[in-house]
Amino acid sequence: MKNKMNPIDAILRDHSVMILDGALATELERHGCDLDDPLWSARVLIENPEVIYQVHSDYFRAGADCAITASYQATVEGFALRGIQEKEALELIKKTVLLARRARDEFWKEENQTIRPKPLVAASVGPYGAFLADGSEYVGNYGVSDETLAYFHRSRISALIESGADLLAFETIPSLQEAKVLDSLLKDYPDVYAWLSFSLKNEKEISDGTSLEECARLFESSEQIAAIGINCAPVSGITEAIKLLSANTQKPIIVYPNSGETYNPETKTWHGQESCNSLDLKSEEWHHAGARLIGGCCRTAPHHIEEISRKWRPSEVVSS
Repeated sequence: MKNKMNPIDAILRDHSVMILDGALATELERHGCDLDDPLWSARVLIENPEVIYQVHSDYFRAGADCAITASYQATVEGFALRGIQEKEALELIKKTVLLARRARDEFWKEENQTIRPKPLVAASVGPYGAFLADGSEYVGNYGVSDETLAYFHRSRISALIESGADLLAFETIPSLQEAKVLDSLLKDYPDVYAWLSFSLKNEKEISDGTSLEECARLFESSEQIAAIGINCAPVSGITEAIKLLSANTQKPIIVYPNSGETYNPETKTWHGQESCNSLDLKSEEWHHAGARLIGGCCRTAPHHIEEISRKWRPSEVVSS
């Protein structure tokens, strides 16, 4: 029996939608940070952590009910390649949660509107492919064992939990193999919840080709998976994917798409047309299809989250 209540259920009990934040990296770049680095946003943890705090604060003011930490690409192995020892690496990983918690707590101290839920801090657990820094999180066929994946994820998950995250965000997961490993590791922490969101090959399959239907059914019995869904997929295919998930799970469905542009992992640049305008209207469509947790991923910004907030909680947005 769990002592801790599912934090997502606690918000969805009183609100029809839980509003997530948007992209972290996009905003860090807007603040002048150089992310052309295998560590990506984790580089800023070392060089300018206060900017991460500022971005979290901006999203809370835009109406986000949840901050996703800067730990997506923060790993012991990744920091080791930079000459950072394991102990310091784990402290940096913990720092991602402490920055988000400080931003949340200071924002909440100023927040006078009692109808708004106290925001959560979701500790990002990016996939093994993110460490490889070659776009593998959009393919998923790593060719490594379950043991390799478990070893890679275990110490980071432990550090994130120790630092006081409200839940974990298993995000941009490209393969069923990795999702199973993460779910298995979660069982070592019976009071901890996580959401599980996949990257997509198309509107019916995750990146490794497994059907969304199979993914939804497989994790239906996992009590600690508090929500399941998709992230960092183009806006265009989201609605159909939500419908497919909704037909195969009773869990809350989470969606936070990217801007619709295409990422080139070799040049680390984005190309094509942005299609994430009018997220307020899109969020209504996604909610109708079955989504309960809605936000943005790569190339989205606080003004996109504010659009969603004004749609679902028009009296709560504190930014202009």
